[in-house]
Amino acid sequence: MARRWLAQVDAMRPIKQAGVVSTHTLLFFAPAAAAVSSGAALLLLHVSREGFFFISACMLTYAYADMRLVGLRRFYRRRIASVLIPYLCWNLIYFLVLLPTSHYASVSAALAHLAWFAATGYYQLYFLLVIMEFYLAFPLVLMLLRRTRGHHGLVLAAAAAAQVAISIATHWQLLPALILRYAQQDALSYLLYLIGGAVVAFHLDQVHDWVVRHALLIIYLTVAAGLAAEAIYFLAQDGITMLGSGSDPFQPSVIAFNVGAITCGYLAGVALIRPERSRRTKAMVRLGSDDAYGIYLSQILFIIALIRLGWGRLDATVPWPLLCLLTMGIIFACCIALTELLARTPLAVPLTGRKQVPWPTRGRDRDLDQSMDRRGGDPGGGRRLSRSGGRSGEADLRRTAALS
Repeated sequence: MARRWLAQVDAMRPIKQAGVVSTHTLLFFAPAAAAVSSGAALLLLHVSREGFFFISACMLTYAYADMRLVGLRRFYRRRIASVLIPYLCWNLIYFLVLLPTSHYASVSAALAHLAWFAATGYYQLYFLLVIMEFYLAFPLVLMLLRRTRGHHGLVLAAAAAAQVAISIATHWQLLPALILRYAQQDALSYLLYLIGGAVVAFHLDQVHDWVVRHALLIIYLTVAAGLAAEAIYFLAQDGITMLGSGSDPFQPSVIAFNVGAITCGYLAGVALIRPERSRRTKAMVRLGSDDAYGIYLSQILFIIALIRLGWGRLDATVPWPLLCLLTMGIIFACCIALTELLARTPLAVPLTGRKQVPWPTRGRDRDLDQSMDRRGGDPGGGRRLSRSGGRSGEADLRRTAALS
């Protein structure tokens, strides 16, 4: 049984990358004097990470819900191409970019640090490390969800309870030091979003209908949850130590907001793919979706370049919120340009996780635009995601799961 291509999920990908880029922009370019206000924004912007894991788990499960043991070799071979190879390549790229200013004592020290990058993920690349951990556990997750059909609500409730418990233990440092040190690389730290994504994949039509029917309620509750999380943040800033660090991304107070924000992101994706959208909007959504993985992989490259150029010193003359907005625009534009270039070279797979595409021509672009108008903005038209994860669905899986 074939499954449809989920255009609304593709449309979510640039939204999530906007959250990731804005998070890193604030971390690197917001001045120390604005630590409290930028910290308040960062508290909620970290949802882009949880959204990444939720969508990746959901789309992976949606495409491979009927996978059997015989398909595991093919499954992992494709995960290696779309995630492991780009992960290793970009760790090496960042190592080489930072090499001139690292001042290693010896070659062996430099190689040891490169191995450390590969083991823990340079900066934002730990996202892929978490996803690869989920890939290893994925056959067991499928087995669990198949055997608990009819009881997925209990599975989701257990995952939510575990997420709250893990967040509390991490936030108040109740776990062993080694676990706390690598909490952000540990897939268990995002259990609700990974298991929740897989559960939603088994009931996607029902979930879609419910979410669309209750859109206003979801938005109101998400705003309320965000305000509650910010209230706790500012109370912690005022010295109420029992609340712990207000800016901790594992702060338990943001769990409800994260769930609501991810759902709102889905609603935004549904809105962006409506047939009445203009051709320009369709083209922008398509471009953002195609280049989302490249934006995620390369964004820190351009942040490093801007730091070396002294961009951050402009906050003396430019208000820092405006400076951060300008920085986001520059990073997005540079990342898209780089991704579009790399996708048309033999380095497309190792550096973008997608197959090489031909250089655009005027005739091809006109034909594609006309085709999109006929298909209501769906650049894939009749493409379908196969339950078995076969050839017809793999391109979309990489676009929506591994590359989210």
